[in-house]
Amino acid sequence: MSTIIRTSGLTKHYGRVHALDGLDLTVDEGQIHGFLGPNGAGKSTTIRVLLGLARKTSGEASVFGQDPWRDAVALHRRIAYVPGDVSVWPNLSGGEAIDLMARLRGASRHDPAFVAQKERLAEAFQFDPRKKGRAYSKGNRQKVALIAAFAVPADLYILDEPTSGLDPLMEVMFRHEIARVRAAGATVLLSSHILSEVEQLCDRVSIIRSGRIVEAGTLAELRHLTRTEVSFQGTDAAAIAGIPGAHDVVVEEGRIKFTVDSDAVTSTLPALAARQAAGLRIAPASLEELFLRHYGDELAEMDGNGR
Repeated sequence: MSTIIRTSGLTKHYGRVHALDGLDLTVDEGQIHGFLGPNGAGKSTTIRVLLGLARKTSGEASVFGQDPWRDAVALHRRIAYVPGDVSVWPNLSGGEAIDLMARLRGASRHDPAFVAQKERLAEAFQFDPRKKGRAYSKGNRQKVALIAAFAVPADLYILDEPTSGLDPLMEVMFRHEIARVRAAGATVLLSSHILSEVEQLCDRVSIIRSGRIVEAGTLAELRHLTRTEVSFQGTDAAAIAGIPGAHDVVVEEGRIKFTVDSDAVTSTLPALAARQAAGLRIAPASLEELFLRHYGDELAEMDGNGR
């Protein structure tokens, strides 16, 4: 398996602001890689460097083994990009804008394969390509970029908050398209703050904070870094006395609930079986819980300030 995106010690400074501060990111071929962090963490700056839209300050960045700044023109033929806030030409129709975006990646509006894909996607995303750009809502502007990206095959899809402004049904269609391009062998870098979206789609996740990767791995690997929630029927918390690794015991709605270190789950199960625990439920840590390991303090500070 080859590496499609690699950064090492990547920095990007805007004056005294260090938007990227030693970023190490690896995305392998065929992966759907989630890139998580709130606004201001450095996600969009990373993407701008990878697309050759911003020049790094120091460190290394490569896409398909090429320099994204020096080789931007060649790389853009292989990359489909969707930003989170799409602007369209006000006097062009949606269909004309899609044709123009596709042309920038080497497609022709007369190519039957492109025309068929464009029409299929317009129907799937419930998009009217005849209206002028000035008439489109944010969600419809987003659809212009999504249709343009998915209508022309790409080796790499770089998606920066791609479902911003879409309703839930259109988010489902987006997931279908991600599955389709993945089956065709494409690689996807999905930058998002929607944790459920990343959890459903991604093979691996990198969490960025203050311009650095603070956690990276598969969801299974990352879940071992936090605790698993266990519950069973009962009202006497003393029932779990002596169970190894049990924390945060509460009794709610006729169930005893506690958390256990994820690497201790296998030793917990025999102890529960010996107690004949009924209605046993085990819930691995969600991506939200993993995320809060690194951002919970910031959220608490915002709450404390009334924000």
